[in-house]
Amino acid sequence: MLIVPSRRMAQGLVVLAVAAAAALIAQVPLAVVAIACAGLLAAMSAWIAIDYARSRRAWNQAPLRAVRKLPHAFALGAPTVVTVSLFNEGSAAWQVDVFDEVDSRFAWEGLPQSVTVPPAGRIDIHYTVIAQKRGLARFGATQLRCHTPGGSLDIRRSLGTPRTVRVYPNFAAVAGYAWLAGDRRLAQIGIKTYAQRGMGTDFRQLSDYRRGDPIRHIDWKATMRHGRPIVREFQDDRDQRVFFMLDCGRRMRADEGTQALGGSHFDQALNALMLLAYVALKEGDEVGAMTFGNAAGEQREFAPRKGTATLNALMNRLHDLEPGTTHPDYNAAAQELLRLNPRRALVILLTNFRGEDAAELKPALRLLRQRHLVLVASLREKVIGQIAAQPLGTAQRNVEVAAAHLFDQSRRDAFASVVENDRLSIDVEPSLLAVTLVNRYHSVKRAGLL
Repeated sequence: MLIVPSRRMAQGLVVLAVAAAAALIAQVPLAVVAIACAGLLAAMSAWIAIDYARSRRAWNQAPLRAVRKLPHAFALGAPTVVTVSLFNEGSAAWQVDVFDEVDSRFAWEGLPQSVTVPPAGRIDIHYTVIAQKRGLARFGATQLRCHTPGGSLDIRRSLGTPRTVRVYPNFAAVAGYAWLAGDRRLAQIGIKTYAQRGMGTDFRQLSDYRRGDPIRHIDWKATMRHGRPIVREFQDDRDQRVFFMLDCGRRMRADEGTQALGGSHFDQALNALMLLAYVALKEGDEVGAMTFGNAAGEQREFAPRKGTATLNALMNRLHDLEPGTTHPDYNAAAQELLRLNPRRALVILLTNFRGEDAAELKPALRLLRQRHLVLVASLREKVIGQIAAQPLGTAQRNVEVAAAHLFDQSRRDAFASVVENDRLSIDVEPSLLAVTLVNRYHSVKRAGLL
């Protein structure tokens, strides 16, 4: 608890000082001014003491309570409303200024707020936070500046219980996929859907016919029995494995946009990993992961598993990762994956490729492909395309455009050489990574490559 003079009290003291100075300028005797000031200060002191005693008694009889409502987890870059409820069980109203201790990982707006908490009532305070960094975040106590009934003092108090929460990668992509998949509108986010022909796939269930279902999938016996069109649904082969290799090296620190656009390359790689993990788990496949390029002792591993709880477990394992400052060792990472995961899997290598990586990455890919189906997903800087798309103009502009085209072409050639023109691998801008990965996964399932 901290007690400070209120703004009203400070203004009163300033007025008293100005009045005393004016009296002295008007040649009022100093003794008279001193006696008058002393009397007024004594009266103010008495009033402050009485005001403080009333405030303390009221607080001791029925102190305010603060209850903060937080979600179980936050998503990176997603605006979230936090509510703080103030409860007053006493018979006197309280005028308070409220400020909540928000973790430095968040940007916030809507604080502080000045409110009056009515007697025997409650008031809710709402403010918005936006997570700007993944990991563990701490919300501290709720800070109140209570004005005494007479307005002479401000008493600062801390209420509530601190709480630690997790900030995950933005799971809006997962939520959007789940909603659109249920509505059969995945094309709205660029994910291709294919009619399953039933050849080489597993029968799943019977369901009502919907517009767009193949006529050849109609089950005529079930249709006659139910009196409405019934179709056979099929599913791809299940019990397969998807294993992610997540590059945590220095190039994944690249950040070309704001949090609203997805954050750094590493953040968007995590978003894509989470979306594809969700899709694969829904298909009945196992999902595992490992990181490489971290500082010594900071590597993470996640043993392959399936089931609805796997996505949460995976995010709990990876959500607080940050890319380091070292260059990744692709060959060591390939050897480690073969040790961790000997069973054949779709291995998805998420990285940021450069031409100078070819000598290291190419032998690592050949080692992995001895046992696994490998998809290299490289993140390409958006700014290169933006520079290359500029209209020609000044000499400097022309040089910039030409340099961007040259860099982009050399990168494409080096990537094609490293992956040996593998049509499964991709080199895309971060914003396209998630959708492209899901489409590639569906292609693998549909072609039975695993």
